[in-house]
Amino acid sequence: MGAMLTKVKPCMNYLLTWLDSGRYRPLSGDDPERVDWLRILPFIGLHLACLGVIYVGVSATALAVFLASYLVRMFAITAFYHRYFSHRTFKSSRPVQFLFALLGATATQRGPLWWAAHHRHHHRHADGPDDPHSPRQGFWWSHMGWFLSRRHFATDLAQVPDLARYPELRLLDRFDLLVPVAYAAFLFGLGAGLERWAPGLGTNGWQLLVWGYFVSTVVLIHVTLTINSLAHVWGSRRYATRDDSRNNWLLALLTLGEGWHNNHHHFPGSARQGFFWWEVDISYYVLWVMSKIGLVSHLKPVPERIRNARRVQART
Repeated sequence: MGAMLTKVKPCMNYLLTWLDSGRYRPLSGDDPERVDWLRILPFIGLHLACLGVIYVGVSATALAVFLASYLVRMFAITAFYHRYFSHRTFKSSRPVQFLFALLGATATQRGPLWWAAHHRHHHRHADGPDDPHSPRQGFWWSHMGWFLSRRHFATDLAQVPDLARYPELRLLDRFDLLVPVAYAAFLFGLGAGLERWAPGLGTNGWQLLVWGYFVSTVVLIHVTLTINSLAHVWGSRRYATRDDSRNNWLLALLTLGEGWHNNHHHFPGSARQGFFWWEVDISYYVLWVMSKIGLVSHLKPVPERIRNARRVQART
C-alpha cells in the first residue's frame, strides 16, 4: 500500500498542473520532445467537446455568439498577447493591460507571460535550430506539436523580465486554465438566462457553451497557430528576412492582421503589420481607435525607410 501511495501521489500532483501550471515538473525519465499526453488531456477534451453540436443544435444566436467570441478573443491575442506583451509596440495603462491579459487568457492559449516568452524566443531564432516551432521541423510540429511537448510547457521568465514585475500577470500566467473555465461558465449562464428571459432567441446554456466556447475556441486556436505553420511556407515575400516568413492575405483576414507575417519579421517593432493601405490589418484599426479615446497610446509606426527597403534594394 505504501509503495502504491508513493506512485499515486506524484501523479496526483502532476494532474494538479492543469489548474496550477507553477507545479509542473516533468516525470523522471521524460523525453522533453515527446508529447505530454497526461498534461494535454484538457486540450484533447476541448476538441472532443465540439461534437456536442450534434446534441445542442444550432441557432442564429449561437452563431452570433460564436463569431463575437472568436473576434473579441482574436483581437486580444493579436493586439495584446502579440503586439503589446511580446513586442511592446504601444503603451497602455496597468488596468487596461490586465483587462486584455485576462481577455486573452479566455482564448485558452496559456498565460500572457508564457505566450510572450515563447514568441520572443521565436523571433531571436526564427527558422533556425533553436526556433521552438519552425515548419522546417515538420508541419505538425510547428502547428501544435511544440506546445504539446514537455520542453515548452514552462514559462521562461528570463525572456520577459519587463512583464514578470507585475504580480497580477504572474498570477494570471500561473493559473491560466481558471480563466477559460470561468468564461465557459459565463457563456453557459448567459445561454440559460436567454432561454428563460428571451426564449424567442432559440438558445440555451448548453448551446452557447458548445458554440460560444468549445467550437469558437478550437477554431481560434488553430487559426492562430497557422501563423507559426502556414505563414512560414505559404504566401509571398516582400522583404529578404533571414527566416521563411510569408505575407498571406487570407491568413491576415482570419487573424485580424497577423497574416502580413513577412512584414512583421522584417520590422517587429511596429504596431501595424499591414504596412500599406491595401494590406487589411483590423487589429491595428481597432488599436488606432483605442488610441483616440485614450485606452492605448504611442502606437509605433513603420519608418518609411524600413517600409520601402525592397524598393531601395531594387534600385541599388
